[in-house]
Amino acid sequence: QVQLVESGGGLVQAGGSLRLSCAASARAGSFNAMGWFRQVPGKEREFVSAINWSAGSTYYGDSVKGRFTISRENAKNTVYLQMNSLKPEDTAVYYCAARVQYYPGAYYSNDRTYPYWGQGTQVTVSS
Repeated sequence: QVQLVESGGGLVQAGGSLRLSCAASARAGSFNAMGWFRQVPGKEREFVSAINWSAGSTYYGDSVKGRFTISRENAKNTVYLQMNSLKPEDTAVYYCAARVQYYPGAYYSNDRTYPYWGQGTQVTVSS
């Protein structure tokens, strides 16, 4: 059973930064990809970013491009999300996700392709 544990959420002022971490219980090298999604109550889950574990290629949602950076640390089976220039509209619960199976490029943003999920971490950006 794969477990993903997020950390690093919190309260920050607009314009500030946070770094989220997601540690996997399994060897992350066995994953095809890991990603971050976020959700606000009453809204659908939104794709934030993903990384192909072996190639290191990265993908971002339009709303975070240029502000967020995803990275991985193979030795620690951990993926990070560095969030800069945070805006109040970034406020959400952020979820880490992982998958083993390969899908074509466009499917990195499809949450249904990720069978493994963390418990979520709250990020609140005040104006």
